[in-house]
Amino acid sequence: MSPSTDPLLGDTTRAVTVMVVDDQRAARMGLSLIINRAEDLQVVAQATHGQDALAQLARMESGGRPLPDVALMDIRMPVLNGVDAIARIAQLHPSVKTLALTTYDQDDYAFGALSAGASGFLLKDTRTAQLHQAIRAVASGDAVLTPRITRELLKRHSFRPVASPQQRAAQERLGRLSPREREVAELVAQGLTNSEIAQRLVIATDSVKKNVTRILAKLDLRDRVQLVILMRDVESR
Repeated sequence: MSPSTDPLLGDTTRAVTVMVVDDQRAARMGLSLIINRAEDLQVVAQATHGQDALAQLARMESGGRPLPDVALMDIRMPVLNGVDAIARIAQLHPSVKTLALTTYDQDDYAFGALSAGASGFLLKDTRTAQLHQAIRAVASGDAVLTPRITRELLKRHSFRPVASPQQRAAQERLGRLSPREREVAELVAQGLTNSEIAQRLVIATDSVKKNVTRILAKLDLRDRVQLVILMRDVESR
């Protein structure tokens, strides 16, 4: 795998690095081969379960080695399952984005992964192009949430009292946003990616990314999934 080089700046653009975490050796090898087919993606580590992933990340950090950009995490594993591992990674290694893998899209563990800090989840039979796109999206700060998953996520947070302290706090926090930031936040809550928001608002994708970064900072949110939930808290009636 060869990274690209900017002919004007002479800078080398690093590939998106990935850790594959799955207790099945065949699954790890298969996913690694699929990921490495893309010139801009590179598997740099494999782990057999969540605890193994945490141990490897700790060794990388203590040894001064760069951490992977994305951890592709199976949900159901022995020793330490994917949900608990995702929560620990979010706490200990926040620079590592996690993308959960599950066999069934109705699996409650997948929703637990989102709450734990995953930037999205995919079915294990996802096509190669979709897997590549999802890894790139997560690495760039997007969330991978299908419309069905977004609807389910919103439904699970739609029965809170309108006048609850949590909702009042959410309304106050949204008051910190500029009109443009509020517009971007509403589109994020609909499950749109940065590129889709850019097309909708007819602005550059980089501008969307900067807006999202400011929104998350102003609202003290960890990621786009939390923003989806916050927006639902405000809009529930």
